[in-house]
Amino acid sequence: MESIVTRRQLMTAAGVAAAAPLTAAEAPLPTVQFGRHKISRLVIGTNPLMGYSHFNQILDRTMREWMTHERRVETILRAEAAGITTWQLHYHLDTMAIVDEIQKRGSKMQMFLLSDFELHKDFTMIPAVARKGFLGMAHHGNRTDDAFREKKMERVKEFVMRVKDAGLMAGVSMHNPEVMDYIEDSAWPVDYYMTCFYRVSRTREEARALMNGEAPLGETFLEKDPDRMSQRIKQTKRPCFGFKILAAGRAGFAKEQIEKAFQGAFQRIKPNDAVIVGMFPKFKNEMAENASIVRSLLAG
Repeated sequence: MESIVTRRQLMTAAGVAAAAPLTAAEAPLPTVQFGRHKISRLVIGTNPLMGYSHFNQILDRTMREWMTHERRVETILRAEAAGITTWQLHYHLDTMAIVDEIQKRGSKMQMFLLSDFELHKDFTMIPAVARKGFLGMAHHGNRTDDAFREKKMERVKEFVMRVKDAGLMAGVSMHNPEVMDYIEDSAWPVDYYMTCFYRVSRTREEARALMNGEAPLGETFLEKDPDRMSQRIKQTKRPCFGFKILAAGRAGFAKEQIEKAFQGAFQRIKPNDAVIVGMFPKFKNEMAENASIVRSLLAG
């Protein structure tokens, strides 16, 4: 039976999650090869840290108000303590401040970056940013989808080449699975993909074409989207990072629901792939819970 969480339970959990001290580190999670590095098959994402819920503005604001700089730092350190060895973040002055702080505290967290904000506007920043120790950089998914729609993929390829020139692995993030077809057919020297399980970047016109003239209020999360992306993931030899595997929280709050979503995600990717999951530990220690689920699912 699906668990029912009361408001009182949530508020109690919030206090526990925020106040609990860091415990001894768990064993690292199962890993995959990523270039010269081994990374955990569960990667912590960044959207909840920065208040991007992909749900509504109320949740966005809740996340931003709760996620102080110290809590952002603590979230990443707790993920590391839970056995998650890898963090995916986007470029922003606030995320760079988190990087500086966790490294100052001795963190060994491995990181790969998503272009955004000033970095996306100015590719000449790539060499300097690369020196912060990232394993790779990927072109931002929404910007990729826009470029594909507008037939301006030369800009995306320029990013890939500049990242490789800087000595990092170069990736492309996407929500539209057709983007991968284009890149694979064009034989770009891409090292990895970030592959969203849901094509949330559809325009209203694109959504209407699928829904008999109607469009959703907000982003499009369709139940068959994960299967559409999975087809491309399994066709490419390049490593893929599946993200939004919990449909930005729509998969549910109960552990049983989350376990089912993780199981479905690992069935949709290759053995050399990983998943990226954003975590918001206001109500419970999502880092420890998610790590435990992945350990159990991938045991043996």
